[in-house]
Amino acid sequence: MRSSTLKWIVLSATFLAAIVVTVQLYWLKKVYSFEQRQFNLNVVKSIRGLFEDLEMNDAPGTNLQQLINKPDNNDNYFLFKADTIPSKDSLVYYIQDEFADFGVLTDCKLGAYNAAKKQYVYEEFIPAPASRYAGVKPVAGGMPVFDDGSDHILLYFPHRHEYILEQMDFWIVSTVVLFLALIGLAASLFYFYRQKFLAEIQKDFVNNFTHEFKTPLAVMKIAADVLEQDSIARQPDRLQRYANIIKNQTEHLQGQVERLLRTASIESKDLPIRKEDIDAHQLIEQALGKVQPLIDQKKARVDVKVEESNSRVQADKAHLELAVVNLLENALKYSAEPHIVVETGQLEDEFFISVKDNGVGIEKQYLKNIFKKFYRVPTGDIHNVKGFGLGLDFVKRIIDAHKGKIKVNSLPGIGTEFRLFIPLN
Repeated sequence: MRSSTLKWIVLSATFLAAIVVTVQLYWLKKVYSFEQRQFNLNVVKSIRGLFEDLEMNDAPGTNLQQLINKPDNNDNYFLFKADTIPSKDSLVYYIQDEFADFGVLTDCKLGAYNAAKKQYVYEEFIPAPASRYAGVKPVAGGMPVFDDGSDHILLYFPHRHEYILEQMDFWIVSTVVLFLALIGLAASLFYFYRQKFLAEIQKDFVNNFTHEFKTPLAVMKIAADVLEQDSIARQPDRLQRYANIIKNQTEHLQGQVERLLRTASIESKDLPIRKEDIDAHQLIEQALGKVQPLIDQKKARVDVKVEESNSRVQADKAHLELAVVNLLENALKYSAEPHIVVETGQLEDEFFISVKDNGVGIEKQYLKNIFKKFYRVPTGDIHNVKGFGLGLDFVKRIIDAHKGKIKVNSLPGIGTEFRLFIPLN
């Protein structure tokens, strides 16, 4: 399974997990609303039983809904009219009994309001033994006044919401467990995807390594077999040609091994550099000299545009030259008929070196990964361009060590420009 397929599986699983979470939250909200309605219903039933116990209404036929209301639409308050206000002891006793019968097991504060006196004749806090808030007094102060011109009893439930949440313990715990399970699953999928991605990079690296070394070794073996022939001593020109083949292939392999060792030895994020005042024009000439055999082989055209009056920069000469060499090698490798433009200049407080080619270009979706170690832009099973995916990683390390930045502009089928920026300060 390729990492791209696994990526879509991860995204699909994430989408399904989001749906599950949304449904769970929806039902959690529905359960909370149901518990609120159930609490209100139980309080109303308790009040109805209180009317029957104490005969506080002189007109028994009056609809109970007309006698009970929620002042200011506050869910914590219940106000019911009473033609006759009972004694405090009787009211407290019977309301505790009704609450116990209908399962209203939370703290309550009540107040009996006398409309003629425009004040509460008494107030009482009733703790619920089954509540975790038992014995905890509400905020100090008297009951609020809701004067509707009639005597009434006001019930205040200070811990109503906490009590309802207590009734939802199972739902809350199950939701938390579900969330933790989904988070664990997401972490596992991400880890699995990352390991799969790294495994593919490693596999691609081994494939590239094999292709990079297989051909030179095969050529060297053929040349060695020719040199073992007895007749080769009588053919000095042929002897020299095959000796040069072995030498060139050996130098090529040595260069690749040095590149691998150099990358392996620099695992820290910050590359140690020694800055000095250098001439960018001279640096580019030296970099071009190192890739001259490849330029001749590819019959490439190279244009250099350097501002002679502004070509000085503070940088590590050896490392910056190596970065330019890597960019030039890529420009030559990925172009059928290379035309390379190397340019320098200054933008505000930064010096830049630009390497532009007319190669195959890079798709936008791959640009964010091209500076990762061992990463190569996917080309199917075609290995006509060799390499390990280490060059651009090393270029980025060098520029990062200079506190600079890299900008890439690329159009598939048109070409690519790498612009290295180095601060002048």
